[in-house]
Amino acid sequence: MSFEYHVSKEGSDQGRGTKEDPFLTINRAAAVAQAGDTIVVHKGEYREWVKPKNKGLSDTRRITYRAAEEEKVVIKGSERIQNWQNVEGTIWKTVLSNDFFGDFNPYQEEIMGDWLVRTDNGKPKHLGNVYLNGMSFYEAGELEQLKNPEVREEITDDWTGKPVPVHDPDQTRYLWYTEVDDEKTTIYANFHEHNPNEELVEINVRKCCFYPERSGIDYITVKGFEMAQAATPWTPPTADQPGLLGPHWSKGWIIEDNIIHDSKCSAISIGKEISTGDNYRTKRQDKPGYKYQIESVFNAKNHAGWSKENVGSHVIRNNKLYDCGQNGIVGHMGCVFSEIYDNHIYNIALKREFYGHEIAGIKLHAAIDAQIHDNRIHDCSLGIWLDWQTQGTRVSSNLLYNNNRDLFVEVSHGPYIVDNNILASDYAVDNFAQGGAYINNLICGKMIQRKVLQRSTPYHIPHSTKIAGFSVVLGGDDRFYNNIFVGIEEFEGIVSGDHNSKAGVGTAHFDGYTTSLEEYLEEVHKEPGDVGIFLENNQPVYINNNIYLKGAVPFEKEENNFTAEQLEPDIRIAEEGEEVYLFCDLPAEYEKIRGQIQTTDTLNKVRLVDADFENPDGSKLVCDSDYRGEKRKKKSGIGPIVDLKPGGNRIKVW
Repeated sequence: MSFEYHVSKEGSDQGRGTKEDPFLTINRAAAVAQAGDTIVVHKGEYREWVKPKNKGLSDTRRITYRAAEEEKVVIKGSERIQNWQNVEGTIWKTVLSNDFFGDFNPYQEEIMGDWLVRTDNGKPKHLGNVYLNGMSFYEAGELEQLKNPEVREEITDDWTGKPVPVHDPDQTRYLWYTEVDDEKTTIYANFHEHNPNEELVEINVRKCCFYPERSGIDYITVKGFEMAQAATPWTPPTADQPGLLGPHWSKGWIIEDNIIHDSKCSAISIGKEISTGDNYRTKRQDKPGYKYQIESVFNAKNHAGWSKENVGSHVIRNNKLYDCGQNGIVGHMGCVFSEIYDNHIYNIALKREFYGHEIAGIKLHAAIDAQIHDNRIHDCSLGIWLDWQTQGTRVSSNLLYNNNRDLFVEVSHGPYIVDNNILASDYAVDNFAQGGAYINNLICGKMIQRKVLQRSTPYHIPHSTKIAGFSVVLGGDDRFYNNIFVGIEEFEGIVSGDHNSKAGVGTAHFDGYTTSLEEYLEEVHKEPGDVGIFLENNQPVYINNNIYLKGAVPFEKEENNFTAEQLEPDIRIAEEGEEVYLFCDLPAEYEKIRGQIQTTDTLNKVRLVDADFENPDGSKLVCDSDYRGEKRKKKSGIGPIVDLKPGGNRIKVW
């Protein structure tokens, strides 16, 4: 028998939890709900960290937490502060007893961890934050900075060496600063023309909004809430990865129809837990971080039950995620076999109070058989970053634009698929991997292809977390079919002096590579040997039926393509209210180029992993649908949308 519990701001935790006698807090309902039960939360603002106590038992016997129909329910990790004292001019302070925070004081907890890069001349930043009428402030490194809020530190991107755009929700910079001693926490803030005691001013006090304290809380649904203002920590793949919302190393969650914003670091986490690694690179400083990351993989497999039976298989759909400091969605290993779709993700990691090598709209490690499709991701430091063990993963029909970079696939061996995406930012693709298939994409920005010969990373038995072997990234073993490449001002030659990197738009990165496994093996075995002869030879690539516009350059051995260097295709993305449109001009010859529908049979196996391009259930892959789900004909048009035609196009893409 299943029950429906109700929570209301007019309720009492001594009540029965019925609609007529509801509970006051969501946590009271969470303490009693069992598999099959539903918790309905009614309108209002709930300032609590919801910690589910009990788990569902299967996909049909889950515990569902949902907002009441057509009622706005907000869960906040913050508290309102109304005892501000004026210090000088527009600078105010509040003094709070440390008892106010209990055992977690975000203004004492520094942002720290592996692969974190500090800004502001290395001054530490904290997990807390200050909000004025919902707008987040910037933390100052010293009190004196509050008197001069317009000074900004210029930050450069690690890969391009160019300044990174910094997102300010308001042109005036709002700063705060904190001092903590044994008894009290003092927070200073420059409110400019505002009186903080007459406005809505909030501060982070809780680490999360909806996150179990222990792992193994399976089969939970979270639906229809707004959640905001949590003091989440930095979440690298070698540490505990709590998000504002997440399952905490569990299985089978559904997270849908939520609005999630203003997480200090990550919004939704489907990542690892603490027993498999806790920022040991930063704390011990005795090994490279990637060594600890490998150890975390083995710890998870040997001691933490990392398998399809125990972890992952989450669904994250139709959420709006924005204004977070590190990630919209993050996960290491706990993201396996999950599906992420129809989400709108923007304004991620643009404040740059801190940054590092673990930031993106979606940042996943070990995304085995993960399906990422039909998402809109824009105005992010990086759109989608798939790092390590990207195998069986499919990135399909996503819209990415106005990001500092759109897509980054790193130190993975495939097979993985990138198909029918619109990558419209000036910097489109970093390919530091092998074994990928790029099919029917529109790629409008810079591309870098890089070998990675210093880090050997795992690959797996297909559709499993079982480790089959390790390899460095040798370059190649990639497939590029039916794509439209649009050139822009390119990097010149080698990137950052790295002879293992090539830059440019198109597929000319692979000039000099072979085009079949047979030809490759013949080259390899011209001389006797073992390890060295494989490292010294580029793997084969499979490239055909692509279109290259505005200076994009084709692979020298591509048999069938169309190139128009001088054409100005005027490709742009335009937001019109809640809708988004793709505008582009294509050449008259566009319809003359046709591409074959790609399948498991046509894509060839991935060499190192010895695995085929398949669906997650092992069935045959057939890439016969376009960006909008329209079926393709046997000889299909090039690019992500079958309705593209020569001349001007205006097509709704969101």
